This record gives sequence, structure tokens and C-alpha cells, in this order.
Amino acid sequence: MAKKLFPLDKNYILQQAQLAMEKEMMALILIELKQSFICLFNPLQLRDDTYLQILQQQEFPPNHLSLIYRQLAGIYRFRYGSNQLEILFDGKSHFEKYQEDWALCLKKWLCALGQQEAYVKTMLRMTLLYDNPSRAGFAENRCKSIINEYFGLSIVKRKGDLLMKTGT
Repeated sequence: MAKKLFPLDKNYILQQAQLAMEKEMMALILIELKQSFICLFNPLQLRDDTYLQILQQQEFPPNHLSLIYRQLAGIYRFRYGSNQLEILFDGKSHFEKYQEDWALCLKKWLCALGQQEAYVKTMLRMTLLYDNPSRAGFAENRCKSIINEYFGLSIVKRKGDLLMKTGT
């Protein structure tokens, strides 16, 4: 995001809060992804090879998951971002408040997205079931498409500028 406004603009503070929480929220995404997989595809928790791989897998390239996280963060700023700071009476800083709000919203979104089989499959393909970069790249693009469709967004690039439009 190019800083065109004053440094204490809400969107800048919100973006900094989201970036500070990236590792923690990516871990949350994986936890929710595992739960969604179990609910959708293995509710009896039968111990087959895929189930065990998903539960035990720890190593995969985090760049694909990071891009999905940042896309969700951008959608949140687009939907709930304004440049007006609110007055806080509870002693928290705006940074802390935005971190809390973002974490609650992301958890809610992950639960809703986790009910879609296509989202769960593509997220698994690029994280816990990662096997090669080309499949993960394809899954990443498909996942972005699913997320945009879920939120009713159309991202159009014209003359170097990204425009987000909400669908009705």
C-alpha cells in the first residue's frame, strides 16, 4: 500500500497490525483448515494415510499461505477500512484494538470458508499436502478465485492500478 495520507491513517495502523500478526494468524489458518478437513471429509477420524499426513505435516513453503493471508487482510481493509480513527475509552491502543478485531473477523471468515469443499481442498494442496510448486501455484490461484467469489469481489487491473469492486 503506497502511503499517500498522513502516517496515523487507520488503514496504515490496521495494515501494520495485520502484518504483525501474520505468523500467528497463519497458524490459526492451519488449525482451522485441519478442523474443516475433519468435518467435511473424515468426520469419523479414520486413520488413513491422508488423514495422518495432514495431522503430522509441519514443513511446507509458507509463501502460498502468506499470499492467501494477505489477500484476506486486504479484503478486511477494503471492507472495514476507513481513514477515521475512533475514540477508544478502554485504554487500548488502536494497534491493539485492530489486532483483536482482525483476529475475530478472520476466525469467523475461516469457519465460513472452511465449509466449502473447494476451499479446503485447494488450501490443503498448497500447505499440508504440498507436493510440488506447480500444483501449489495452481491451487493458490484457484483459492484466490474462491475467496473473491465468496466475498463477491472482482479485482480488475487497469493501467497498473488494482481496482476492487463488490458484486451484488
